[in-house]
Amino acid sequence: MVQGWLSILASIGMAIGPPLVYADQAYSIIKKKDSTGFSRDVCAILLLANITRCFFWLGDRFEFALLFQSLFMIVAQLALLYICLKYRPPVSPESLGTSTRPFSFWQWRTYTQYIEFLAGFIICQAIVFLIFGSSNIYVAILGFVALGLESTLPIPQLISNYKQKSLYGFRMSTLLGWFGGDAFKVVYFFLKKNPLQFKVCAIFQLSIDCVIVVQRLYYGNAIPASVLQEEDDLEQALVLAEE
Repeated sequence: MVQGWLSILASIGMAIGPPLVYADQAYSIIKKKDSTGFSRDVCAILLLANITRCFFWLGDRFEFALLFQSLFMIVAQLALLYICLKYRPPVSPESLGTSTRPFSFWQWRTYTQYIEFLAGFIICQAIVFLIFGSSNIYVAILGFVALGLESTLPIPQLISNYKQKSLYGFRMSTLLGWFGGDAFKVVYFFLKKNPLQFKVCAIFQLSIDCVIVVQRLYYGNAIPASVLQEEDDLEQALVLAEE
């Protein structure tokens, strides 16, 4: 009886826990009115990975808790993306038109452009699934793509931390949520005997979390020099405008 209740609670935690990790990050951005330090690529990875995972569920019906987790995460990341765009730094690749990415991928100016891209991505996924969805090989590959993509989640943040030499703007609660949540996922996937894709990718993701924890201990969370320089430039511009 107790074991059954623990299993239910674990499933509920698995469904709603990961999306809630980003609530404090969103609150911090709104409070500071600045999304500096948080990589929007995190939103890209989570949105694409969880959309793909929903199609994986159609081919391999893993437990509902993980499906609901994906649906909740999609909603949470759409909201976080909107907040990041609303409070993005005044000096950014999209505002200056200096993006070096092909087609300025994920560095577009308006929220509508992101939604249009995601809608096109879903339509393409649906078409391909209708054609190959009956193939076990395709479904297995789809699972590795979905979970493999999600396992790269911490990498953009790791790169951002390295460039800034600081974890400024990246909430400690988010980091703890990543580390604790991914550690919980590894145990959960093995105990629940979920598909191999979940187990392999969760272990890889947890290893990247460990590197970011080391970055936090080594770099700290001081304001990076680039942000201070931007603030000085803005102040000088305001002074000149007043004169």
